[in-house]
Amino acid sequence: MNYVFPPSALTGVPIVAASALFPVRRVFCVGRNYADHAREMGALDQADGREPPFFFSKPGDAVVAGSGEIVVNYPPQTNNLHHEVELVVALGAGGANLAVDAANKLIFGYAVGLDLTRRDLQAKAKEKGHPWDMGKGFDHSAVLGEITPVAQCGYLERGRIWLTVNGQLKQDGDLSSMMWKIPEIIANLSTFVRLEAGDLIYTGTPAGVGPLLRGDVMTGGVDGIAGFSARMV
Repeated sequence: MNYVFPPSALTGVPIVAASALFPVRRVFCVGRNYADHAREMGALDQADGREPPFFFSKPGDAVVAGSGEIVVNYPPQTNNLHHEVELVVALGAGGANLAVDAANKLIFGYAVGLDLTRRDLQAKAKEKGHPWDMGKGFDHSAVLGEITPVAQCGYLERGRIWLTVNGQLKQDGDLSSMMWKIPEIIANLSTFVRLEAGDLIYTGTPAGVGPLLRGDVMTGGVDGIAGFSARMV
C-alpha cells in the first residue's frame, strides 16, 4: 500500500527476558479506581466508593517506555505536573462485550506505569465542562516499564504498588484496593469499544499523587513484576 508520506512507527514496549517488543495500539485509562485517591481528589460519590467505572484515552505514541532509566520530557503549558503510579494491563488478544470470567484470557502481561497529568489544565477543563485531552494525552504522558508476561507472574489480584520520587515514598497502596478489579475493567471497557491485541489499560492510582519538577527521579513498583525508573528532564 502506498502512502503520501511514511506512516509513523509503532511504539514498542520491552518485555522481560524477550528480544521482541510489545506493539502499542491504544491506551485506555480508568479514572478514580482507588477510594483513597477519589477522596483526595474530592470525588467520592458513593458511600461504598464503588461508582461506575469511567475511561479516558491517551494516544499510543504518548507512551515512553524502557528497561533502563526512562527519560521523560517535562511538558509545556503546565505549572503543576502530577505523578500517578498505576498497574498497566497489556492485552495479547481482543474481543467485545466480554463476560467478566473470560476477561483474563486477553491479558498478555503487566507493567508498572505513570499516568502523568497536567493537573492545572485538567482542573480548568473540569471547571468549564471541557474534555481532559490536553491535561492527560500529551507527549510522554504514559510512562511504562518492562512488561512481565502472565506466564511468569500469574494473574495479579493483590500486591503492593508504590512510587518514590528522589528516594522519598510518595504513593503506597495495594492492588486489592481497586474498586473495579481487572477482569471487571476489561469486560466493562469491551462494552464500549472492541479491544484488540496491543491495547494497554492503566488501571488507576492509589492516593498520594503530587507534583513533579525537572530533574526528579521516579521509581515505581508492583509486587511480583518488573518496575521502572524514570528521570524528568
